[in-house]
Amino acid sequence: MDSQKGLALPAGVAGGATVYPVLLAISFCHFLNDLLQAVLPAIYPLVKEAFALSFTEIGLITLTAQVTASLLQPVVGLYTDRHPKPYSLAFGMASTLAGMTLLALADSFGMLLAAAALTGVGSSVFHPESSRVARMASGGQFGLAQSVFQVGGNLGSAAGPLLAALVILPRGLGAAGWFSFAALIALVVLWRVGVWYKARQKPRGVAIPSHPAVPPLPSRRVAKAVAVLLALIFSKYFYIASLTSYYTFYLIHRFGVSVGQSQVLLFVFLGAVAAGTIVGGPVGDRIGRKRVIWFSIAGVLPFTLALPHVGLTATVILTVVIGLVIASAFAAILVYAQELMPGHVGAVAGFFFGFAFGMGGLGAAVLGKLADATSIEFVYLVCSFLPAIGFLAWLLPDVETDRRAKKA
Repeated sequence: MDSQKGLALPAGVAGGATVYPVLLAISFCHFLNDLLQAVLPAIYPLVKEAFALSFTEIGLITLTAQVTASLLQPVVGLYTDRHPKPYSLAFGMASTLAGMTLLALADSFGMLLAAAALTGVGSSVFHPESSRVARMASGGQFGLAQSVFQVGGNLGSAAGPLLAALVILPRGLGAAGWFSFAALIALVVLWRVGVWYKARQKPRGVAIPSHPAVPPLPSRRVAKAVAVLLALIFSKYFYIASLTSYYTFYLIHRFGVSVGQSQVLLFVFLGAVAAGTIVGGPVGDRIGRKRVIWFSIAGVLPFTLALPHVGLTATVILTVVIGLVIASAFAAILVYAQELMPGHVGAVAGFFFGFAFGMGGLGAAVLGKLADATSIEFVYLVCSFLPAIGFLAWLLPDVETDRRAKKA
């Protein structure tokens, strides 16, 4: 980095050493961002009772947050690829701050939807831009950088339900206001990251190469690969939605555990997801993204098929295994897609994060409707087959091998 100090690192191009302070800062903010995103789903049992909501209405809250984020993320990513906005991360966190404040004051279903929408807007700005910052700071270790960045989010998602159980459940919805301080801390850190980002923007009149060092794959092969990746994300996030939104209800209804116990077991699952995330990127750097993607999605199928048919102890064990395996996919998928479409880091990150969140939100709504029409146990039986879509990973091209051959 020293030789390029003051100059921009163009999207998709990295040089010098890995900038770990920036990676850790953006990962920490991802922790706080996703912790805040997880607060509302974590208190669904409280909200459901307080506002007399159906499972369908619970699904609509999730859909509002996820769709708000998913629709805006590709737009944010595409725009900032062309017009970088170093301080947009801080402004996005300000929207999340407003959402958490509104959640604490909510006295109607409409206010809950508005709070979910504001946090979704904050997330829509955070993910594509912070993914770009992680790549800029990677020093060429793209998988590692994405894993460090994403593990912060997974840890936040895991901590959110536990902190919500400790802070909000005993005191009521108004205690959600305490989480606004986390948003304020993230806002300050992201402003400092913005200063670092701005110092590395391209000065006017300085040309940056717009083409990757290795020729891209043909557009038709790229389109087919992207279609496969989207199918894999659909499988992963529909299944994850069954656990993040309804796992507590499943545990309470089937095994008779308390609300507090269900929150702790959700934390255990989400902790396993965090552990799996940190593995996927570095392993992908070493053995190839395609192998990691294949193992992560299709490899979890035996465990998801067994889950609806076992007791409480085995359920906890299986969800830990599922979380560890399935979580390793996304960092590999994202870096793989960025290698398919070099030069479009923000747009790719925004599109894939947005699609993932959209599938999570749609999954929550669809599965909530299915639970109302049948039972929560039936939802898990249906979802157990979703990872079979992972066998499509065999159709993905080996990007690194293909490009080495083409370059030769």
